[in-house]
Amino acid sequence: MTTGARNAVLATFAVNGLGFASWASRIPAIRAQLDLTPGELGRTLLVGALGSVLALPFAGRVITGVGAARTVAMGVIVVAAGLLGLGAAVDVLADVWATAAAIFVIAVGISLWDVAMNHEGAAVEQRLGRTVMPVFHACFSGGTVLGALAAAGLVRLGVPVLGHLAGAALLVLLVGLWVPRRFLPRGLEVAEGDGSVADRPASAWREPRTLAIGLVVLVAALTEGTANDWIALAVTEGHDQPEEIGVLAFATFLAAMTAGRLLGARLLDRHGRVPVLRVLFGLAAVGSLLVVLGDTLAAFVGVVLWGVGASLGFPTGMSAAADDPQRAAARLSVVSTIGYLAFIVGPPLLGLLGDHVGVLRSLLLVGLLAVPAILAVPAVRERGDSRSRPRTAPPT
Repeated sequence: MTTGARNAVLATFAVNGLGFASWASRIPAIRAQLDLTPGELGRTLLVGALGSVLALPFAGRVITGVGAARTVAMGVIVVAAGLLGLGAAVDVLADVWATAAAIFVIAVGISLWDVAMNHEGAAVEQRLGRTVMPVFHACFSGGTVLGALAAAGLVRLGVPVLGHLAGAALLVLLVGLWVPRRFLPRGLEVAEGDGSVADRPASAWREPRTLAIGLVVLVAALTEGTANDWIALAVTEGHDQPEEIGVLAFATFLAAMTAGRLLGARLLDRHGRVPVLRVLFGLAAVGSLLVVLGDTLAAFVGVVLWGVGASLGFPTGMSAAADDPQRAAARLSVVSTIGYLAFIVGPPLLGLLGDHVGVLRSLLLVGLLAVPAILAVPAVRERGDSRSRPRTAPPT
């Protein structure tokens, strides 16, 4: 049972990543076709961030009410509709407001899907009794790599945004609605006798450790999200490269992050969360400096370091929030909400900086973020023996 649920979670993370990368990789095309300045693009992406922050606080309640599998299915349907809408808004309507509305819809669907799959992943991790959350997030990154590489090829072939995103929506629906059927039964998602999530979900907002974990995830999401939103554009404009090279830089970042997550589970079990994350946030800072200050070759080296450095902050925060399975849904909802604030702060801030100093130099913000990240990392320290044994029944 647990093995089947683990494989289903792996596939769910992967298709979520593919869906995200499908539209994120077309950001340069969206900007070009709608003739947006960096600031206007930032404000358009901000609308999507608002959709996430509006949906995330309710995700825990939805999971408690209908279960993780059905919540994922709801998110999948909404994302597919948003992808189709985004393609039509860019290619058919060429309208900024319609584009922003479609991104809003995508963000709402991804938010429900994101919290639900992390909740299920945490439950599986608890039953396996070892760190596997980074591997789940590596599958997300792997899905984004496939999505970005496919996008690079489609851009090269001149495939329009609508055709690309329509195909991605169909794939998201087919896979995303099928794999959650293998999730754990609802009674096994949390420990027996749990009533705290349903009875007092808002109480997680008053827990100091949960809020501190949220801060770590916020900084990690800013470090990762800055690259997701801007790295293709920064390489294209800042290093004077064609669009497909910018998309390739984005794919390189995602590949490096995937590798970091695949190797990260073993590092976390061996050395612990705090020292590993401190080193990785430092690597992200160095990588961002190389992207900004180096030539094109050095920028690609920087992209790799940045990707590895950004790899474990978010999944480790999710594991820390779910250390107590009885409070996992409520705490994951809180931590995800705080983390997704990065997508409210990030796009307009980077867009504003980009208007004044250029998109490339605005990425220096990532180096500055490393300082508060390293200071906040102790919040995710392991509690007791949470890494070493299952919390519920043994795996079957």
